[in-house]
Amino acid sequence: MQTNLKKSLYLGLATLSLAGVAAATTTTASAKSYAKAGSYTKLTTAATSRNVAATGTNALYTKPGTVKGAKVVASKKTMASLASSKKSASYFRAYGQKTTNRGSVYYRVVSMDGKYRGYIYGGKTAGTFAGGIESANTTTAATTPTTKTYYLKNPGKTNTLWDAPKYTQYKAAKVINSTSALASDSFTVDSAVTKTKEGSLYYHVTDNNNTKISGWIYAGALQTGENSTITSAKSITVNYVDSSTGKSVKSGVLITASDAKSGAALSSDDVTSVNNDIASSTYLPAGYSLANASNSYVTTSTTWGTSVTVPVTANADAGITIASSYALNATTGKNDALSTDGALASDGSTTVTKAQANFTADYQGVSGTVATQSGLSDALTAAKLNTIYVPVTESDGTTQSTNADGDALYTKYTLSTSSLPTSLTFGSTNLSLTYNAAGSYALTSGSSTMTAQ
Repeated sequence: MQTNLKKSLYLGLATLSLAGVAAATTTTASAKSYAKAGSYTKLTTAATSRNVAATGTNALYTKPGTVKGAKVVASKKTMASLASSKKSASYFRAYGQKTTNRGSVYYRVVSMDGKYRGYIYGGKTAGTFAGGIESANTTTAATTPTTKTYYLKNPGKTNTLWDAPKYTQYKAAKVINSTSALASDSFTVDSAVTKTKEGSLYYHVTDNNNTKISGWIYAGALQTGENSTITSAKSITVNYVDSSTGKSVKSGVLITASDAKSGAALSSDDVTSVNNDIASSTYLPAGYSLANASNSYVTTSTTWGTSVTVPVTANADAGITIASSYALNATTGKNDALSTDGALASDGSTTVTKAQANFTADYQGVSGTVATQSGLSDALTAAKLNTIYVPVTESDGTTQSTNADGDALYTKYTLSTSSLPTSLTFGSTNLSLTYNAAGSYALTSGSSTMTAQ
C-alpha cells in the first residue's frame, strides 16, 4: 500500500513538472518579437531626386516601425490624407535610411512644411522608394509665355520671389522679402512650371534693372504693363475742365516720356512734348478745344508725378465735307477715281454736287466727335447719295452718249456702305465715298425717270 502511495506521489510530481515546463514554453513563444535596425545612412543623391509623396499604406514612426520603442508620428489614416492632399506642403523630402535585420528599408523623411518628421517603410531595396512613399515631381513644366517682359501687379510682401515655388522643395525660401522697391522694374520670364498638386502657374523671372535678383513668382502677380500707381508717378496727370462751368470733362489723363522719373523736373524737350500732347486730339476730350491755346501748362519747374488742370471749351457743331468719290474696278480689284461732274443723285433730278452740299449742311454734330458708320450711311441715303448716276460720254470724253430714243445714258453706281469710315469726326473735310457699278440707265427726256438699258 505504501508502495502504491509512493508511485502515486511520483506520478503527481512528474505531471506537475511537465505542466510547469509547458507553461514556461508557452510564455516564451507569445512574447513580441522586434526587428533590429542597422546603422543610419545619410542619402547623398541630388535633393530634388529625393522628393517623395506618401502613398497612404504605412504610418510614420519615430523609429523604424518594427523596432522596439517605435512610436507613431502620423497614423496610416493621416498619411492617407496627406497622400490625397492638393497642397504641396504634404510632400516629403527623404534624407536618410535604416535597414532592419529582416531586410525592410525605412526612410527618414520630413514634410515640406516641416510639420511631420520620422521613419516610414520604403520597401525592401535601399535607394528605391516603395511601400509608404513614392518618388514625386512637385512641379510640372509649363509653356513659357511669348510675352517675355512683365511688371509687378501689386508690389509688396505678398507674392514675392522664391528660389523655388513654395513647398515644392524642402526649405524653399524667399529671394526677397518685399518687392516694394522693385515696383517700377520690369522682369523677363525665361521658364514656367505649375505646382503639380495645386496646378497654379509660376514663372521664373529676372529683374531687368538688377539681374542679381531672380526667382520664381506666381504668374498671377505679374502684368504686361506697369501698375497704375507707378505709371502715374512717372507721368503728368491732366484733368480737363469746362471753362464755362468748371465741371470735369475728362480726368486722369496720363502723359509721360521715355526718360520720366518720379519726382524729377521735366526737361525743356519734355515741356514741349507734354504741352503739345495736352493740345492734341489724342488727349483732348472729344468735342472740345483748349480755352487758351497759347497757355503753357507745364514748365521746367513741373515734376513728374504731378497733375495739371486744363480749361477747355465745347466746340460748335460742324458738318462733314465729301472730298472724293471712287468706283471699284471689278477687273483690278482697286478703286478708280470717279468723276461726278454732271452726275445725278438717286432721285434722277438733283445734281450730285447739290446733294453733297445738302449732306454737309444737314448732317452735323459737335466738331471733333465721331460720326458713326451707320450715322454716315443714313445721312448719305437721306441726301440721295446712296445711289448716283454718272454720265456716259463719247470717245471725245465730253459729249454725253444717248440711246436710240435720244435719251441721255448714265452708269448707275450704288454706295458701298461697308467702306464708310468708322472713326471720322464732325468737321472733317476728307470723306471719300466708294461706289459699285450697277448697270447702264437712260434718263427719259423731260422727266427724272431712269430706265435700265
